[in-house]
Amino acid sequence: MFVLLEYLVYDTGSCYKQQLIGESEFNDMRQATVERKTKETEIKVDLALEGHGIYDVSTGIGFLDHMLEQLSRHSLMDLSIVARGDLHIDYHHTTEDTGLAVGQAVSEALGDRSGITRYGSALIPMDETLTRVAIDLSNRPYLVWKVDVPRPKLGDMDTELFKEWFQAFAQTAGATLHIQNLYGENTHHIVESCFKGLARSLGSAVAIDPRQGNMVPSTKGKLANPRNGM
Repeated sequence: MFVLLEYLVYDTGSCYKQQLIGESEFNDMRQATVERKTKETEIKVDLALEGHGIYDVSTGIGFLDHMLEQLSRHSLMDLSIVARGDLHIDYHHTTEDTGLAVGQAVSEALGDRSGITRYGSALIPMDETLTRVAIDLSNRPYLVWKVDVPRPKLGDMDTELFKEWFQAFAQTAGATLHIQNLYGENTHHIVESCFKGLARSLGSAVAIDPRQGNMVPSTKGKLANPRNGM
């Protein structure tokens, strides 16, 4: 998978744009490919946990693409998503099913979750907005969503659908996920800070803790399989 990336590189006070064509280096052990097909959507996700934040996202929903690119870039997972859905009806099915597919890919890439840090959290400022995210890769799906957005739409997208995306992701990723917007005024900033918070906390939680060795980070000795709803 080749992706054209643009970086801003700072050197002695000057700023210039550098283009890099890179090939996603999918790790042999912690990667997954998920294909989900229903009468409403058809989605393919390729994901590598040990990545460089390389992404190639196409859902047909511009703002959702932007958010999923943030998820990849700030977690440093490599992520490719191709989604085709019944957008002539609305954006609900494509948004929710993309969350299900990405969450499943994370879960499959984690395997039995041995050696992982398991927990992660992030406090994300974005201009006037501050959002807190915490995640536990416990295989106990649960979402706490304390986010109020001022506007019902971002472009053509209903903002209520973002909760549906996070709910779907938590369900199939087997994640206990808490998201709380502490304050903010701009709808774009509030939503984007939620995705960046997930990215940073997820990147920490999936990281290998060398002290764990091959042990599963639980006194139970295993982390039960989630009811993923797929």
